[in-house]
Amino acid sequence: MGFIRLRWFQIFISGLVLLYLVEKAIIATNNPNFIPSVILLGSFLVPITFITYLYENLPNWDNLLPPMAICFLWGGVVGTVMAGNLEYDVFKALGFLPMLGVGLIEESTKLIFPLVYYLQGRYRSLAAGILLGTASGMGFAALETMGYSFVSLLESKGNLAVLDEVLLARGLFSPAGHAAWTGLVCAVMWRESAKAGHTVFNWQVVKAFLTAVLLHALWDIFNSTGRDTSIEFIILELLSLLVAYTSISLLNKQVRKAQFSHQ
Repeated sequence: MGFIRLRWFQIFISGLVLLYLVEKAIIATNNPNFIPSVILLGSFLVPITFITYLYENLPNWDNLLPPMAICFLWGGVVGTVMAGNLEYDVFKALGFLPMLGVGLIEESTKLIFPLVYYLQGRYRSLAAGILLGTASGMGFAALETMGYSFVSLLESKGNLAVLDEVLLARGLFSPAGHAAWTGLVCAVMWRESAKAGHTVFNWQVVKAFLTAVLLHALWDIFNSTGRDTSIEFIILELLSLLVAYTSISLLNKQVRKAQFSHQ
């Protein structure tokens, strides 16, 4: 029962309890004033839990909480705003190339604030790169989930079940999405910097970035393609799960390297 003392577990359970209480209040009172609380709690619960989990399980030599908070909040806000503006009226049509463009834009905007710390060279450990990258990715994911949740609520005319479905799906997959992609790129950047003794943007960094863009594009394609038959639904779900598994596995590989380097 030692895991009960872990902060990430305490955050997750307390968040679930708060979310349950707010939703019960909506059902009991039919008061729409509680809906923003549901969207806020549901959107931020898994991202904050996952970042806390990594923070507890990665070796830390630096005081990373302030820069992590900046990457989460500012990286999330600036990233979503810039991505939204760049994507508007540019990638309306579905297809492989437009989705690659979306992946390229979003993966670039999420890196803005981690890059600031990378270029400053203040935080040099591999763990720092992973934490700053996942914080920025999770801030982006949380704010994006809030947007999708609000739209789904409007389109369903206030259906709380539809809102919960969006929050659950996006929350569960957020660690294998934005967090894994940005975390992977930052991990490779910090790792290559440690090898060279200074900031570098070599082929390994470029390859990690292109990998993140491709995984992002594939995820969007598989989740936006029509599912008219049960066979199509199963195939696309399996392909989506494969992308998610690959993404989280690549991030986990970097996490293990950071843990091993500290032993």
